[in-house]
Amino acid sequence: MSSNAPVEPRHTALDALHRSLGATMTDFAGWDMPLRYGSERDEHLAVRTKAGLFDLSHMGEITVTGPQAAALLDFALVGNIGGVKPGRARYTMICRADGGILDDLIVYRLAETTYMVVANASNAQTVLDALVERAGGFDAEVRDDRDAYALLAIQGPESPGILKSLTDADLDGLKYYAGLPGTVAGVPALIARTGYTGEDGFELFVAPADAEKLWQALTDAGTPVGLVPCGLSCRDTLRLEAGMPLYGHELSTALTPFDAGLGRVVKFEKEGDFVGREALTEAAARAESQPPRVLVGLIAEGRRVPRAGYPVVADGKVVGEVTSGAPSPTLGKPIAMAYVDAAHSAPGTPGVGVDIRGSHEPYEVVALPFYKRQK
Repeated sequence: MSSNAPVEPRHTALDALHRSLGATMTDFAGWDMPLRYGSERDEHLAVRTKAGLFDLSHMGEITVTGPQAAALLDFALVGNIGGVKPGRARYTMICRADGGILDDLIVYRLAETTYMVVANASNAQTVLDALVERAGGFDAEVRDDRDAYALLAIQGPESPGILKSLTDADLDGLKYYAGLPGTVAGVPALIARTGYTGEDGFELFVAPADAEKLWQALTDAGTPVGLVPCGLSCRDTLRLEAGMPLYGHELSTALTPFDAGLGRVVKFEKEGDFVGREALTEAAARAESQPPRVLVGLIAEGRRVPRAGYPVVADGKVVGEVTSGAPSPTLGKPIAMAYVDAAHSAPGTPGVGVDIRGSHEPYEVVALPFYKRQK
């Protein structure tokens, strides 16, 4: 057996269903995932105006349980996880000892001594390995539950009404970044009011064997009000418009949370040591005295689309770098997120452009996000 044999991509429980819907599939972080079913633009606009249904079963679920589960997570992550009440969730990060970001995470407190850590698909193994390593000396168990869950997301203004028709769970009382166990279309689920689109919506963690039944029920209930299946392509343009960072683009091991403008997730006030505390204390002080590059929005004046890695220029000098770029279906223009020198980061800064294959295209600097839903 050659060790260079290609690794077969993993398939979600909904793989056959995606293919029956004519999805264009793509390899994403070792998973075969739907990129789009039809028009990316139509899928994007459905989420903004009606509702979209996503398969996110590639995300990595890791369960942490035991008497010292909270203490372990407070040590392993930069956030104050012990302060999260049961039924609530928190956005946080796991960093290296040098402060570099290993991943951004959502942590759900499912019960007094049980937490679910949800990692990005591309980093799930890294996060699992780091948590297992950091668990030494704590009375807590770290469990790889990636195969125990399928994850469906329903996002958009019609999603509360669609979900209400299928569950008696108290959705009105379910706050943003909270989760509760319930039954949806007869399927046991963890119902979370979270998402990555800038819209109201829910993420439903279920057993893989129940995924197809739930997808079908959501489709049947949602189609009359405009729900459509959505792929990863529109998920990317939706999160870009909402100014949400994507690991590998806006976040990486080369950046600390302070470099990424997300220093607020680091909770120095929590008790005890945590991995990266010393390096992050220095990073916080450095950010005060020498402001790092700032993550800004860029809106094109022309039609050319900027891509990750393209230089941001001003006065003939490189002053930053594009991290994500795409046409914005909502704005009708190409947009990008970019890290730029603090001197060029103020909205409306004149003379800023993007070097697109040798041509300096003019861009307007704007504050993020590009899009904010009307509450």
